[in-house]
Amino acid sequence: MSEGQTLPPTADRIEAIARATIARLPAEFAQHLGDVVLKVEEFADDATLDEMGIENPFELTGLYTGLPVGSKSVDHSGTMPDMIHLYRRAILDEWVETDVSLEALVGHVVIHEIGHHFGLSDADMEALEAMAG
Repeated sequence: MSEGQTLPPTADRIEAIARATIARLPAEFAQHLGDVVLKVEEFADDATLDEMGIENPFELTGLYTGLPVGSKSVDHSGTMPDMIHLYRRAILDEWVETDVSLEALVGHVVIHEIGHHFGLSDADMEALEAMAG
């Protein structure tokens, strides 16, 4: 935690870090993220956890929902918007347990979820994270 930090970061703070990470992405990625909704929630809901086979809500820090770029067509108009969900309590729990800054951790989660949006491999996600760092 930051020196003098007495209250946990709010959802607004986490969203601001996430938006700053997105703003640092190369243009070829950023141009495809305009319609992606960023949502910070305390935890994933029970239906999401059940669907993913996760029992402990602290194990899920983020989730991308929607169709990856390249999978979309005019047939998908009217569907729910693509979303990046960030789960505040799980992020804070991981932040406390690791020696990583909150900015680095939120950035990592956001890049990972953006990677799903673009259908990137883990190696591609690592390279994108380095570019946005």
